[in-house]
Amino acid sequence: MSDANEFHALIQRIRTGDDEAATILVRRYEPLIRRQVRLQMEDRRLDRLFDSMDVCQSVMGSFFVRMAVGEYDLEAPEQLVGLLVKMARNKLASAARRATRQRRDHRRQEAGGDEALAGVAGGDTTPSQQVAGQELLERARQQLSKEELELADLRAQGLAWDDIAARVGGNANARRMQLARAAERVARQLGLDDDADG
Repeated sequence: MSDANEFHALIQRIRTGDDEAATILVRRYEPLIRRQVRLQMEDRRLDRLFDSMDVCQSVMGSFFVRMAVGEYDLEAPEQLVGLLVKMARNKLASAARRATRQRRDHRRQEAGGDEALAGVAGGDTTPSQQVAGQELLERARQQLSKEELELADLRAQGLAWDDIAARVGGNANARRMQLARAAERVARQLGLDDDADG
């Protein structure tokens, strides 16, 4: 199996909520995200506020929910890396802005002090256990309307947007945007996103 086929198979398995595929993805890309977060923490005071693991878990949680509802079209590992890095930057920047707005005393905060990043981060669970869980994906699916769930299921089957529009009506771009807005809404409702990630 070629690298491209292997990547597509992994993405398809993640889209259908496969825990093993999610675990593989986390193991493969978690070090990259954590390194990116540490590089972005130019202000050393941020080190005391945010742990790279918390940001990483928040990124992965948001990514898996959005994948489960069919938001992302990823054709190559490089696209996935770019998306995850962008999400990590956005989450860190958003958390730093919140901390500044709330005028927190950075000297008195402990590592991992941002509650917004704790939405996915768990106590003693590993990142793989936390973000790969079917429970999170099931909660996300429960937040979708019947029509949105149908769109997500058709995307999970690998159908292109043109094919989905032909099947359910409307045009492809409108259906894609409908599901993207649903994914953003669900991610916010689950406490995974405060700002747009991707």
